[in-house]
Order: sequence, then structure tokens, then C-alpha cells
Amino acid sequence: MSVLENLQPQNVFHYFEEISQIPHGSYHTKEISDYLVNFAKERGLEYYQDEDNNVVIIKEASKGYEQAEPVILQGHMDMVCEKEEGREINFEKEGLKLYVDGDFLRAEGTTLGGDDGIAVAYALAILDDDALCHPRLEAVITTDEEVGLLGAKSVDLSMLRGHILLNIDSDVEGHFLTSCAGGLSAQTKIPVTYEKAEGVLVSLRLCGLEGGHSGSEIDKEHANAIIEMGRILKYLEQRITIRIASLEGGLKDNAIPREVSASVVISSDEIGDFKNYIAEITEVLQKEYAVPEPGLSVEVNVSDEQSVNVLAMMSMQKVLFYLRNVPNGVMHMSTNIKGLVETSLNAGIMRLTEEEFYVSTSVRSSVKSRKEELADKLTYLTEFLGGTICIEGDYPAWEYRAESKVRNRIAKIYTEMFGEAPVFEAIHAGLECGMLAGKIADLDAVSFGPDNFDIHTPKERLSISSAERVYRFITEFLRSMKETL
Repeated sequence: MSVLENLQPQNVFHYFEEISQIPHGSYHTKEISDYLVNFAKERGLEYYQDEDNNVVIIKEASKGYEQAEPVILQGHMDMVCEKEEGREINFEKEGLKLYVDGDFLRAEGTTLGGDDGIAVAYALAILDDDALCHPRLEAVITTDEEVGLLGAKSVDLSMLRGHILLNIDSDVEGHFLTSCAGGLSAQTKIPVTYEKAEGVLVSLRLCGLEGGHSGSEIDKEHANAIIEMGRILKYLEQRITIRIASLEGGLKDNAIPREVSASVVISSDEIGDFKNYIAEITEVLQKEYAVPEPGLSVEVNVSDEQSVNVLAMMSMQKVLFYLRNVPNGVMHMSTNIKGLVETSLNAGIMRLTEEEFYVSTSVRSSVKSRKEELADKLTYLTEFLGGTICIEGDYPAWEYRAESKVRNRIAKIYTEMFGEAPVFEAIHAGLECGMLAGKIADLDAVSFGPDNFDIHTPKERLSISSAERVYRFITEFLRSMKETL
């Protein structure tokens, strides 16, 4: 039985539920890509699928709209796969368990994938509606957006005729985005060596943090679990003798990490001091983050005395030096748009393996030179410590278009439908519009979507009523295209 069968618009939520049963995390999009191709085949629609699993589906204009300007409907098929502690799920093989909570759609213990499954569901519902009046529709569904806009970078759009782009990948209803930051991913690797140490093995877990999107929520002063664990370990190292045995935290570089685990070896006669110092630094952190991180806690588990592989002293100092000196968070605010973050970075993934200390960092800026400057700082720090860095997924900013017929039409339709003017603004998060603007000459684009909260976290929830209103707005925009822009 369908969980969402009674929700409206019925076809939108039908497709959202179908998509949710198909594993579609970043780098694992073949199955959902084939699903989209089969959708097109079954309806006799023109389609294109490339080796990166990007899909383009085209539906010709309905009667009377043959001369109207084509419209590109665009979103991405991959999702960020995050789960609550203790939630057992294999994101590569299992679908999501959806449930309705009042006006919200959620997934049990995991991210919902409303970012950007709702765009795919909208596109499929529109393409499947033969009663809808519309111009030529060109649906572009890309892959691996969440890991650097990789699909948008590789997709061939030479078959498109449209120069009007509706990117449905934003999460505040009534707010239409007109520009965004560019970004890149920096992969740091610092070689490490180990040696044996005797003592009591103590496990630490910094948890209870809110997390969030590393672009749109980087200015909310949420604690970064990776950075704060570095602070905790350095605090301890300055007061007692510790040796680091393990470090791990974060799942995606575009999600502010919510928890990090570490284990250290200490002398049995310093257990009391260790616990006192943990209590001290925990109190400091809880006071500093009282508002943005009310659930912050540090869990401690003391094991028996044993012989353990720990980082050699020089390796441990390099790891601590990196964690205490790497830049993180908001670096610059925009001088053109009040309240907009211009430049930031987020350490999102950390792993300590037998060979290396690894950190993946997402860098964002609407100013190209400042994005490059941050990448240079990360490179300098990494190479200073004897490591290497790889820059991946570099994508351009989406620049503001001074004259936009699309914005004018949106303002008119939205105001008529809902009795209030829409908000046009810029965003610090990365969107595919900048990449696509480099492929389509004179592209007139906006990005928008329904209310979707706490994206990239297991708390993600999509407003059902907002999703219905936004769908009505999209279909009304398409109907209006019979009139020249």
C-alpha cells in the first residue's frame, strides 16, 4: 500500500514515493537513471542518457503552444545519504521508509531526499500530464550534484532549444534565487605512522550536534564536530599524556558534521584527571554553543589497560596541528548584498587510516579569487605537514543577470496567485545554474522550490502543503508561456 497515495498533488507524490524506493545516493545513480529512461520510453518521449547517468527527457509543446518559447525543467537525481546513529540501512541497496507527520513528509531515521527528489517528481508529473497546456518541455535531470555538480559539468545539452531554466533545487517557498556561489572540494591526505603504546584505551564521542547544509547554514554558528574534536584533543594533550589511536567523523563534505569519534591511550593513574578535563572542555563548549547546539555532549568510555597501535608522536602532532589551524566556517561576508555569506569552507569528512590522515573540505565563494585563495591556504597547510591535496569538482559561481524576463513573469504570476510579491535573492550554496549557463547561451534562469527543512540531515522534512502550492505555480507558469515574454 502506498504511504503517500492520499497526498496532493497525487501524481507528484506518487513519483516521489517511487523515487524514494530506488537507491540514489551520489555516485550510485544508475538505477534511478534507468528508471527515468523507462519512464520516457513508456510514454514515447524523446530522451537522452549519457555514460554519467544524466538524463534529458523532451516533450513537444501541447496544441496552441507550438510557437511558445521552450522551458527547461531542471533538478538532480542524487541525494545526500545521512542517517541517525543506530539506524541500520544500506543506502546502496535499500529504499527509504517514508511517513507523514502532520504537514511534513519525512523518512525514518534518514535524510528524505527532498533535495532534490521533489524536482524529479515535479518533472515526471508534468511530463505525464497530457491535459496540461505547456510549451516544449526539456527536463534535465543531472547526477552527482551533491558532490560537486559533476553531472551538470559533463552533461551534453546540445539537443536543447530552450533558454529559460527553472531550476527546482531551493528550499524556501516564495524565495527565488538569482545567483549563487561557486565551489570546489579539497581532499587532504597526510601520511602517518604508528607505534605500540601501553595504557588504558579511552573512547570519546562528540555528538548531539545539529549539523546542516554547509552552504545555506554555514552562517548559523553550528559547531563542526571535526574541528571541535581537534580542540578537545589538543586541550587534553596540553594537560596529560595522550596518544591518539583512532579518529573518524562526517559523511559528506557539504554537510556540517554532527558527530566525531576518537580513541586515545592514557596512563591508568591519569584517568581521574582525564575525566575532569573532559568535563571542563565540555562545559566550555556547551556554554559557547548554548543556543545553536543545545544537545552537545561528549561521551567517554574507559576500557581495560592494553597494548594499542597509536600514532607516532610526530604524526600525532601533525594531525593536531592541522585540526587546530585549518580555516573553517565563514571567511568573508558579501559587501554587495547585506547578510549574504561570500566565502566559506567546511571540513566535512575525516578519517584516520593505517597510512594517512584524510580530510575532505567543501570550499564556496561567489568571488573566484577568494575561492582560489582558500584552496591555496589548504594546499600550503597540507604540504607544510608533508601531505598532498587534490582539488575536485571545481564549479563556477552563477552570476546575477541584470535584465530577466523570467523574473518579471514570475513576479506577476506569483503575486496574482498568492497575494504577495516573491523574494528574489542570492544564496551561498552551490547550484547547477552557473554550470549550465556556460553551456546554454543567454540563459535566463531562476532557482526555487517548496519549503524543505534541515536538508542533508536525518531531520529533513518537506512541507506537503508547500509542495502543492509550488506545483500549482509551476504549471501556471507553463500555461502562461503562450504569451510572449
